[in-house]
Amino acid sequence: MSMVYLKSPSTDPAFNLALEQFVFDRMDRSKEYFMLWQNNNAVIVGKNQNTFGEVNPKVVESRGIQVIRRLSGGGAVYHDLGNLNFTFIMDAKEVCDLDIKLFCQPVASLLQKLGVDAQVNGRNDIIIDGKKFSGNSQYLKEGRIMHHGTILFDSDLDVVASVLNVAGDKFQSKAAKSVKSRVTNVKPYLKEEETLDSFQTQLVSYIFEGTPFETYELTAEDMAEIEKIKAARYGQWDWNYGKSSEYSVIKERRIDGCGKIEAHMNTKDGKIVEVQFYGDFFGVCDPGELSAILEGCALKREALTQTLGNTEIEKYFYGLSPAQFIDILL
Repeated sequence: MSMVYLKSPSTDPAFNLALEQFVFDRMDRSKEYFMLWQNNNAVIVGKNQNTFGEVNPKVVESRGIQVIRRLSGGGAVYHDLGNLNFTFIMDAKEVCDLDIKLFCQPVASLLQKLGVDAQVNGRNDIIIDGKKFSGNSQYLKEGRIMHHGTILFDSDLDVVASVLNVAGDKFQSKAAKSVKSRVTNVKPYLKEEETLDSFQTQLVSYIFEGTPFETYELTAEDMAEIEKIKAARYGQWDWNYGKSSEYSVIKERRIDGCGKIEAHMNTKDGKIVEVQFYGDFFGVCDPGELSAILEGCALKREALTQTLGNTEIEKYFYGLSPAQFIDILL
């Protein structure tokens, strides 16, 4: 079976996940594919995860980080332009189902060749010095397998730590939760002159060493179809957030001039099913009225702003602005 190399022309995370799906679903199944791609700042959550329980909304909003759900399972990962993503697509019958190591080993072997003690560890990680630099996951459908992984080459690890930290909220959900690991970049372990571009070149050469391959350039027609997939799925709040499983959460905040507020929420499909408010705040109206207004509202800023309309939040929580109230819910 011949192999094809494809490098994404885009750093848009929604486009790149749509590109993976396009190659997987629509391109010639008689061929195998190896792809490299990079994303601007994004958190990519696993198919079975509760997005709200994986990301810190303040960091996401303040840094303009996109949050996109992928087709495969596994945990949430952070992408930026210091991170390199790779994808293998081929017939599943040639490999053991969900044989993660088969696809991770080439990356580890190349780094070993470059003098770095990289090891495939656990169910889906590649590590250096006990620290994770590559998380991997797979998607199986109709006899085909898509394996994709990250390579933290020179990412901003401070952002990784902050955006994937939702401490402060008490979640109860049946969704899969990410396992937090110590992480590291590859670059500090390589020679000083090594860049991400030169590492990419070496990775492609190593993957195809001794194997004939062709390079594929996306056509205008391909790009149009990928944009359609992006618009229909990866650009949709209902896919990225709304697909989150039913969960309960307690949002507990103390606001200067207002007091302590606890929002006890039950949600389904990213929408508020029920919410009750507790705390030592003051107000002239029963916050139960707000609970009724918010039932069925999607947990996104635009929807909450529209639903609350001209509601006077201070009547329920003295000293609290509408923006602060929405911040608590989010």
